[in-house]
Amino acid sequence: MQRRTIPAVLTIAGSDSGGGAGAQADLKVFHSLGVFGASAITCLTAQNPSRVTGIEPVSARMVTEQIERVLEAFPVRAVKTGMLYEPAIVASVARACRQHRIRNLVVDPVMIASSGARLLRPDGVAALAGELLPLARVITPNRSEAEALSGMPVRSLAEQREAARILSERFDTAVVVKGGHIGGASAVDVLFDGRRFYEFSGARVPRVKTHGTGCVFSAALAANLALGFSLVDSVARAKSFVTDAIRHSLWVGRIRVLQA
Repeated sequence: MQRRTIPAVLTIAGSDSGGGAGAQADLKVFHSLGVFGASAITCLTAQNPSRVTGIEPVSARMVTEQIERVLEAFPVRAVKTGMLYEPAIVASVARACRQHRIRNLVVDPVMIASSGARLLRPDGVAALAGELLPLARVITPNRSEAEALSGMPVRSLAEQREAARILSERFDTAVVVKGGHIGGASAVDVLFDGRRFYEFSGARVPRVKTHGTGCVFSAALAANLALGFSLVDSVARAKSFVTDAIRHSLWVGRIRVLQA
């Protein structure tokens, strides 16, 4: 009997007690897309789709230990990062990615939750920019994250393109500036790969709470890279996946959640 293997993908992210974002959302996406999902938890959070009431970071040493144990056991073909919270954790993740020469590194520069809670300390932003973003194959900032990292407003498609270009040149990586928080009939994500721009448009779905969409998008992007798709195709497939997840969202009690 021939043995069937599948690629593994590692998420390095916070735990979302509400299950809609963070490592929990990532693992659901990995399962849906047919890759084996592993995780290194960076923080425990007490949250639901409406608010975050508590954050407790895991020690940087323990984050490193989790990463090492996963990488020694599984054929990890892509890694994605989410909530890292503090400089020591950022540094430990960057060090592991350098040591293991992670090629398909997707960095979602999570800074502030949709509820307004800060998920990356101010001193962590400098560590992220200085140590981790230059290692990424692609970074996936939303509007507010692109503004914080580029230092320019991002309120239009033209400004998305300019922010993507600035960040690509600054960190020597491909950049997807997501358009979900920018007005317009469609949500347009802009990819700049260092040479040319690509645009990916998805219809907006009204009256759906979109908690976790950034995590779902970056997880789907990492999964598709692990499956061997090109960067452009992986972004296109991730965009389609998250649009479908919003469109087919489910009611859990009184809360409507993504179908990842």
